Amino acid sequence: MSITIQQAQKLLQGSYAFRAFGFSLLITRLKRKYAADSTQATLQFCVDEVNTYLLKNERIMEEDFAIISKI
Repeated sequence: MSITIQQAQKLLQGSYAFRAFGFSLLITRLKRKYAADSTQATLQFCVDEVNTYLLKNERIMEEDFAIISKI
């Protein structure tokens, strides 16, 4: 369960609703970070953060990952 750089960019620039509250908080924080500094390095940092969260919370993220997979 992981996302690509392209998916992360769409995720950070779009508006999506997720069931997992912790994931929504993470995305909000990363959106602010990426809006302040939209470099490739920041985007890669965001990808790494999201992938780490997905890996740690794989069981509770199944429904939300289905949404992300369609991006």
